[in-house]
Amino acid sequence: MKLILIPVMLCGMAISSKAQNAQKLIRTYLMGYEKKDWNMVAGQFADDFTFTSPAGDDHISLATYKERCWGTSQFVKKVEFSKIIIQGSCGFAIYNITTTDNKIVRNTEYYTFQHGKIKTIECFFGPGIGYPGSTKEFK
Repeated sequence: MKLILIPVMLCGMAISSKAQNAQKLIRTYLMGYEKKDWNMVAGQFADDFTFTSPAGDDHISLATYKERCWGTSQFVKKVEFSKIIIQGSCGFAIYNITTTDNKIVRNTEYYTFQHGKIKTIECFFGPGIGYPGSTKEFK
C-alpha cells in the first residue's frame, strides 16, 4: 500500500506546484501593468506568445501586443483578482482593474501555458469601460 501511496502523493504535489506556478505567472503579468514594468510583463510570456481580444486582436505577436496593449498600463491603478482557476496547462482569471480615473474594468482571460510561461491569452471584456484607456462604455 505504501508503494502505491507515495507515487500518488508525489504526483499530487507536482500538479499542485504547476498550478501555483501558473497562478504566479498570471499575477505577476498583471502586476506588471500596475507597476508599469514592461520587463515584468514580458518575462511571463513564452517566445511564441500570442494575444487575442475583442478589440480586434487575433493571435497577435508579442511585439504587436506591446505596441497595441502596453500603453494602457498608464491608466491602470490597481488590479484585484476575483478568481484564478488552473487545470492542467490551461487557466482562467477573472479580475478587476481600477483605472487612474477610478473606473472599473472587469475582464476574464483564458491562458495556456508551455514550459513554465504563458503561451497564449484570450481576453474577454466585461461590464465597465472594456479596457483601460477606452472611452466606450459597455453595459
